[in-house]
Amino acid sequence: MNTLANPVPSSTSALVHPSIHPDERAAREELAACYRVFAMLGWTEMIYNHITVRLPDSVTGGEKQFLINPFGLHYSEVTASNLVKIDLQGKVLDGSSYPVNPAGFTVHAAIHDGLEGAHCVMHTHTTAGVAVACLQGGLQQTNFYTAQLHGMVAYHDFEGITIHADEGPRLLKSIGDRNAVILRNHGLLAWGQTLPQTFAILWTLQRACEIQMATFSMGQAIPVSEEIARRCTRDALQFSPEHGAGQDVFNALVRQVDRIDPSYRN
Repeated sequence: MNTLANPVPSSTSALVHPSIHPDERAAREELAACYRVFAMLGWTEMIYNHITVRLPDSVTGGEKQFLINPFGLHYSEVTASNLVKIDLQGKVLDGSSYPVNPAGFTVHAAIHDGLEGAHCVMHTHTTAGVAVACLQGGLQQTNFYTAQLHGMVAYHDFEGITIHADEGPRLLKSIGDRNAVILRNHGLLAWGQTLPQTFAILWTLQRACEIQMATFSMGQAIPVSEEIARRCTRDALQFSPEHGAGQDVFNALVRQVDRIDPSYRN
């Protein structure tokens, strides 16, 4: 988390984009919906944390640009048009008057730039996620959800507030090709080829942490064998593009958000 001196605009009204590319509009609506889903699930940390989406080449002409939440707004206030478009140096590209949190930009820019398949990056500070990140031994193979993440979880050691660009290469080395990341002493992170796929990975990781926290509070857990965990991960199809990669689950949650408040589309 980090704070900026830049004042947040007093109004949360949408920034007007009269000639926005339809692919960018679609990306903005999906990302804004995801912020509202996180708010509905309670995966918020005041005005902090970030979900980012890299814009397609049809929008950027091949430049690496991504959308991030306007710093100072709660997730429940994020809309399609107040999301901020920035480049890898954090330069605002859409005329937005909202500031960008450097603690979010630094990590997300490194991943969007360094991992070719990282279309979406999500980072949370949920109680269960931070608790497991602080636990000696981290996430342990003891429940239904951890068994679906066999060989998918990376760890990155805590280096302080993530505002220093030189941490980026070390973070990428820690991640390798693993889509579920535990930032030690810090929180959870996931990345994926699509936003729904990334959500499915993070949801599974979050659920694994919740169950572990509950289990460990009662006593010793029953371990899941390596053989069973490998089989569970192989048989779990929720991350696979051939089986929707989380699109059906994400759509169901967006329908709930629409019934509560569809203003994220604005």
